[in-house]
Amino acid sequence: MRALLVVNPAATTTSARTRDVLIHALASEMKLEAVTTEYRGHGRDLGRQAAESEDIDLVVALGGDGTVNEVVNGLLHAGPDPEHLPGLAVVPGGSTNVFARALGLPNQPVEATGVLLDALREGRERTVGLGLTSGTPGSEDEAVPARWFTFNAGLGFDAGVVGRVEQQRERGRKSTHALYMRQVVRQLLGDPHRRNGVITFEHPGEEPVTDLALSIVSNTSPWTFLGNRPIYASPKASFDTGLDLFGLRRLSTAAVARYGTQLLTSSPERGPRGNHAVSRHDLTRFTLHSKVPLPLQMDGDHLGLRTSVTFTGVRRALRVIV
Repeated sequence: MRALLVVNPAATTTSARTRDVLIHALASEMKLEAVTTEYRGHGRDLGRQAAESEDIDLVVALGGDGTVNEVVNGLLHAGPDPEHLPGLAVVPGGSTNVFARALGLPNQPVEATGVLLDALREGRERTVGLGLTSGTPGSEDEAVPARWFTFNAGLGFDAGVVGRVEQQRERGRKSTHALYMRQVVRQLLGDPHRRNGVITFEHPGEEPVTDLALSIVSNTSPWTFLGNRPIYASPKASFDTGLDLFGLRRLSTAAVARYGTQLLTSSPERGPRGNHAVSRHDLTRFTLHSKVPLPLQMDGDHLGLRTSVTFTGVRRALRVIV
C-alpha cells in the first residue's frame, strides 16, 4: 500500500519526537511519503494531489480537526467517489479531535496509530457521510466556493467563539478548553443579537423558522468535547444519516444558564430541549439566512462572514479506515 502522510508540525498535542515515532511505525507497514504542511491550505493541496494521483491508496492526516478538514476538501475537490479515491486515516494531534473521537478512535496519537495499523491489517473501514456548504443562489454569497465539513458547522454565535479563539492563538495563546470557555463568555457579553435572533432556517416542505440567535449543524454526535466530556447538541446525528440542526431563539442570561446546563448534562439519549430550542434531524438540504453578516465556522475553523449558507448532507462520501 502506498500512503501519503500529511503532518501538521503545529499540532497541539504532539512533539517532533512523537511524530517521528509515529512516522516510523506507519512506514513499517506501508510505502509511506510524509509531507509537513507549511501554510494554511497546504493540507487541501496535498489531498488534491493524492486524489489526482494514480498510485496513492491512503492519505493519513496527523493533526487536529483543521488538518483533517483541509485534507478532506482536497480529496473531494472534484466530488465524492469513495470507490476510487484514496481512503482517509486520522491520527489525532489537536486539542479536541472531534472527528477522530466520533469515529471511535483513541484521543492519544500513539494509541490511535496502533488502532489504525490493526484496522489496515484487518481491512476495517467504513464509508461516512459529510456535510457540504455553499453560497445560496440568488444571495450576495452565491459565489462563495463550496466547502466540505466532517463533524459540525455553525453560523453565528459558536462561529464567533471560534473566531475569538483563533485571534488568541495568533497572539501566542495555547488552545485549551479554558481558553474556549473564556471566549464563550466574552462572545455572549458582546453579541448584539443574543436576545433578538437574526437567522432564518428554511427547509423545503415546512414554514421557515425565524429569529434564531444560535444555529449549530451536526454531521455526527457528539457535537464537541469539553475535556473528556462529550457534548450532545443533536444526539441523533450520525455519519450514516443527513445533517441535524440545533437552534436557539434566545440567548438571554436565563436561556444560556438553562441550555448550557442541558448541554453539559446531555447524553446520546437526551439533548437540549425547551420552548426556545429548535431541532431537526436527518436533513438533506436546507438554508440558513441572516439579516446581517454573521461568522461561519466549519470543523472549528473560522471562515469569515456570511449572510446566506446552503447546507447539504451527502451520504457515503468518503472511505475512512477505522
